[in-house]
Amino acid sequence: MAISDADFLKGWRQVLEMCNLKAGEQVTILTSDDSNPQIANIAKLAASDLGAVVSELNLAPVNGEKALSPDKSGYVGKTPLEGNAAALACLKASDMVIDTLQLLFSKEQEDVLKGGTRMLLAVEPPEIMMRMMPRPEDKQRVLAAAEKIGAAKKMHVTSAAGTDFTCEFGQYPVLTQYGLADEPGRWDHWPSTFSARWPNEGSSQGTIVIDEGDILLPFKHYAREPVTVTIEKGMIVDIAGRTEAEFMRKFMESFNDPRAYAMAHVGWGLENRAHWTVLGLYDPQSQLGMDARSFAGNFLWSSGPNTEAGGNRDTPCHLDIPLRNCSVSLDGEPMTIDGKVIPADQV
Repeated sequence: MAISDADFLKGWRQVLEMCNLKAGEQVTILTSDDSNPQIANIAKLAASDLGAVVSELNLAPVNGEKALSPDKSGYVGKTPLEGNAAALACLKASDMVIDTLQLLFSKEQEDVLKGGTRMLLAVEPPEIMMRMMPRPEDKQRVLAAAEKIGAAKKMHVTSAAGTDFTCEFGQYPVLTQYGLADEPGRWDHWPSTFSARWPNEGSSQGTIVIDEGDILLPFKHYAREPVTVTIEKGMIVDIAGRTEAEFMRKFMESFNDPRAYAMAHVGWGLENRAHWTVLGLYDPQSQLGMDARSFAGNFLWSSGPNTEAGGNRDTPCHLDIPLRNCSVSLDGEPMTIDGKVIPADQV
């Protein structure tokens, strides 16, 4: 069911208060022609109601002639901020940016964050946002997981379907998402509850099996048959299977970019209000898929860019693939067993 403007306003006020928004701060609502108008309008009202000085910056969509889909997660990192010095200056001068356009993986986003601006991405349907309102306990779980993954040297992932994957850590920082841009220079996404990290370059090794029913993003569908992905020295070297595997191969080949095959962030979901089933209940183009990325106990692995971690691999091809029923361990200590978070009180 739809979320009323009144309820959504209460939700936005609560989230912005948790983001430490103060009266007099400069807030920019970043929109495009295809932004969700309820999100943009209610965010603007909530920020104004809390005493912020609010501006709205609207930028025309880009990449429509390059992408294979209108879904912005299917072609990442290239934004209308490129070459737009005036718009970039506006965002850098802001204390907080509410992004309904999706700047993720762009060098411009990193430039804005480096200046201390905090940024909150908000592009999921309002019903999903309200169901997964950020909570203090979510942040605590994510930071506890981040402490584990930040101290770890090695991750090992197995599954009954055949996954046997390892990677090493230390080169790149930890990624935390708990739905709040509550510190200077922090980016986050409402809703989101997981922790992850980019492996050391060349360290990822082994086999990842996408089982029937696992989720393929940005394709936004459930796998209809197994796919076996072989990784050697940090790169995807083979995608084996039938139609599903061919679909993945053809999509990645369309970018004509060898960087698309690099392993990117790996981690696990921690959100007990996220559900594996939600992807099948919405028009795929209406959501980014944060239930899929966040549901408790998933093993979320990705390919492509590493700019968010400070790297220079800015390929526009990015896959996020959350798997069920995997066992994830860090230096031999279990984080999930057969898709269940360990210990159970962590969700």
